[in-house]
Amino acid sequence: MARVGVLALQGDYEAHAAALRRAGAEPREVRRAAELDGLDALVIPGGESTSMLRLMEYYDLMAPLREFGREKPVFGTCAGAILLASEVLNPPQPSLALVDMAIERNAYGRQLESRVVRLDDHRLGGGQLEAVFIRAPIIRRVGRGGEVLATYMGDPVLVDFGRHMVATFHPELTADDRIHRRFLARIGVKEGSAR
Repeated sequence: MARVGVLALQGDYEAHAAALRRAGAEPREVRRAAELDGLDALVIPGGESTSMLRLMEYYDLMAPLREFGREKPVFGTCAGAILLASEVLNPPQPSLALVDMAIERNAYGRQLESRVVRLDDHRLGGGQLEAVFIRAPIIRRVGRGGEVLATYMGDPVLVDFGRHMVATFHPELTADDRIHRRFLARIGVKEGSAR
């Protein structure tokens, strides 16, 4: 069974672990660099990107995460997408720079502007896709290698970069596992392989 790490410094990493388990992978919480050993892929969850960045620096995870992402797939959701982007706006901040993308933090507004929407315009097949936006960023530019899989209000919200994937919403907060299954397919996890 594929072993997929979930960065467990902050955010709803437990919901990602549950989604990964349903989709057929064995999730592992990651808090230290040594815990990346033996993983097939990694998920960086939503949360607060500035806090996550400080914790990553405190635990000396920046270089190990960057190195992991040069070799293996990483899926970033909301704050995780911010941390994967090559360019962060509002305000600028450091990142892992693993995908060629510009992203603007908190671009939909404050917590009160959080929303749950149904996306019709997506490439995952099978009807609408529920998307939970919580203080979500907006992707302002998708660079080389990016395939937009879903949009909201004209902006990309789910992008596949071949090895990596990003979502500006929280797919782990719904019962729909299509996005996690698409991510796991790149490491050979077949649909229906969940225990």
